[in-house]
Amino acid sequence: MSKHWLPWFFAVLVQALLLVTPGQASSGNDRSDQDTSERPSIQTTFLPVGDLFKPLIADLKQPRFYVSYHRYDYSTETVNISSVGVGESFGLYRAVNPVDGSGWQVSFDGGLLAQFNLDTSSKDLLNTDYFAGVPFSYRRGTLSYRAFLYHQSSHLGDEYLLHANPQRVEFSYEALSVMASYEPNEWRGYVGGEVIVRKEPHDLKTLTAQAGIEYYGSSPVWGRGTPVAGLDLKSTEEHHWAVNASFAAGLEFRGDPPGGHRYIRVMLEGYKGFNPHGQFYTENMRINYYGIGVYWGF
Repeated sequence: MSKHWLPWFFAVLVQALLLVTPGQASSGNDRSDQDTSERPSIQTTFLPVGDLFKPLIADLKQPRFYVSYHRYDYSTETVNISSVGVGESFGLYRAVNPVDGSGWQVSFDGGLLAQFNLDTSSKDLLNTDYFAGVPFSYRRGTLSYRAFLYHQSSHLGDEYLLHANPQRVEFSYEALSVMASYEPNEWRGYVGGEVIVRKEPHDLKTLTAQAGIEYYGSSPVWGRGTPVAGLDLKSTEEHHWAVNASFAAGLEFRGDPPGGHRYIRVMLEGYKGFNPHGQFYTENMRINYYGIGVYWGF
């Protein structure tokens, strides 16, 4: 599929967001000066902190800073693997209606995820996934939405290529992900999906369905630590719609001042499904893993 449609997509999406932003319509000549002066103005923020659509706790593709230890169970062996993530969602512009709190935001997301084999003497790098994209988010009350156009490319580690001599596959694609979220209290549910719009290899299937549930505790249970948990479910056309489940639960320690965005999470984690990493995704290899991860939020 040609990439020439991408600028048009961004232009149409930005225009749609402007149209749904409350309070942006013209006042018209028939309205009084008093009505115009009393109408609250839209509050805009350049380079806002955070996002109107909360990052997903258990989504393996969520850009973030973390280090984790996992014990991978393959059909033929068990391997100790350390995963490292470097990434963030960086807000670019936000517009919010001060009356009802509704608004929209555009951001930039980028990051990488890497896996290392701890059972080798040189701690071989197995794979690195690179992500970059532009999410558009909208929130109104307990409902939030995100449209995310992103690129992923993946590369096997040099040590792994030398020692395992695998067949290399050029693995990269662009995809559009759309998500809706509902969070009435401490619980949150979300549902959505994505479609790949350009792909390598060309026989890669294009559709993914996704849903999940999260819990954000409001009261500390150990020092400053409040409980958080997430279950993320993905079903892909590539794997004949089998369900891949990712789970994480632990404690979140917030920094000062209260309500700030800086935090440390210590999480117990597990995954059951097809290998989600890079070109391994195309090899129809099922894995299970469990372990612990430490996450930093800024």
